[in-house]
Amino acid sequence: MHQISIGELTVDVVRKDIKNLHLAVYPPEGRVRVAAPLRIDDEAVRLAVISKLPWIKRQQKKFQTQERQTAREYVYHESHYYFGQRYLLNIIEQKGPSHVEVHNKTSINLYIPIGSNKSRREQVLQEWYRRELKAQIPPLIKKWEEIIGVTVDNWGVKKMKTKWGSCNVEARRIWLNLELAKKSIECLEYIIVHEMVHLLERKHNDHFRELMDQFMPQWRLYRDELNHAPLGHENWSY
Repeated sequence: MHQISIGELTVDVVRKDIKNLHLAVYPPEGRVRVAAPLRIDDEAVRLAVISKLPWIKRQQKKFQTQERQTAREYVYHESHYYFGQRYLLNIIEQKGPSHVEVHNKTSINLYIPIGSNKSRREQVLQEWYRRELKAQIPPLIKKWEEIIGVTVDNWGVKKMKTKWGSCNVEARRIWLNLELAKKSIECLEYIIVHEMVHLLERKHNDHFRELMDQFMPQWRLYRDELNHAPLGHENWSY
């Protein structure tokens, strides 16, 4: 990887054995990255970036103004989100195995051994989020396989720093961001549909948007909901 400068803008350029140039702007600061085919020189990359400068500036402004969560400390009455709803965390120290339960639609009870530190509290809650998210995914995939007319051979959940989901078309496998356990079910469903539509169209082009309009006419509302949700505290990188 190397960098080129366009005025005050610094662009990371990565050469890959790919057919087309891919431009992306990443949170939290709006860093710009270009994945360029081996045959394209820096001047061609520069011209491509210049042609997209208004879009780049809009994306950077969106990230700079977007609300961010403070670092979670996993302490009593701290706010945590679960499928789009805000809950207050209750720390309950006890003997026996750790577990988590939602109480009265207002609080998340975190049962942990006496003396457990922040790292252990976080681990237990993250494992719970993962189980809860994984329970929601299979019926949604099955539902949309019938609607879209594609088959997902494999899927998984992992922490992803720059994407809500991804799709490996050749393997017919989709990955979903663990953070979706904190977003609404509608947002989760939108990301699943988004990645499954990539099995019909790899690129984010007009055909892709037409397919999204066909299968999920309200998809832009869910996309905007995700875009306006508070960003996590994690150190985003690529």
